[in-house]
Amino acid sequence: MARRSLGLRVYRGGCSFGTGLPRILPSRRCVPYAAFAPCGKPLHSVVHKAVMSEAFVFGYGSLVNRATHEYMRTHPARLPGWRRRWCHAAGREVAFLSVVEAPGHEIDGVIAPVPDGDWPALDERERWYQRVPGETVEHGLGTGAAVQFYHAPQGMHAPAEQTLPILLSYLDVVLQGFLTEFGEPGVARFFETTDGWEAPVRDDRTQPVYRRHQRLSEPERHLVDRWLSDLGVHIL
Repeated sequence: MARRSLGLRVYRGGCSFGTGLPRILPSRRCVPYAAFAPCGKPLHSVVHKAVMSEAFVFGYGSLVNRATHEYMRTHPARLPGWRRRWCHAAGREVAFLSVVEAPGHEIDGVIAPVPDGDWPALDERERWYQRVPGETVEHGLGTGAAVQFYHAPQGMHAPAEQTLPILLSYLDVVLQGFLTEFGEPGVARFFETTDGWEAPVRDDRTQPVYRRHQRLSEPERHLVDRWLSDLGVHIL
């Protein structure tokens, strides 16, 4: 597919999503977050028409940071009835972010279109996760937006023999995204709706391991470090 006059961009992966293989996606049309109320409150009735056949993926981690990918149409969204959790599986060297069902809770995130509904390609990249329907995802698009998301249900992977560390370079990216999209209240909600902070955090800022790492400003670093300190997270 040629990109010349179509305003398309190359996708290189997002919310723990993907191997970074290029994907072609249409140009972004953002919905202002001001149209969305904080967690626990109803959304305003700001609705954009969605193509009836268009499929969307809900991201709740690094996909929220638009600097890590070139999805050109991301939209703020929420997933009721779930919480994030740091998971530890045999065969992995670090913890990875997933979600678990939790009635009465909800998480912030974004939705982005899957080009041509090409789920098999995305499934291959997300083979550590299971794709499930996201009919309950709340967003400002019309009812034609069919949303799905990925998570690792209990029993999908053999458990790790020990608690694995969280990469600080990954966490920095996630929190920079939440700060940009949802402000400091969004960062607070991320920590409050994420479990598993008993895992240590590996400080790899000077030599980032996460391939989509981003440079944080000094205030952004201080914000992340303050939250980790307040939670008593052990830094390796």
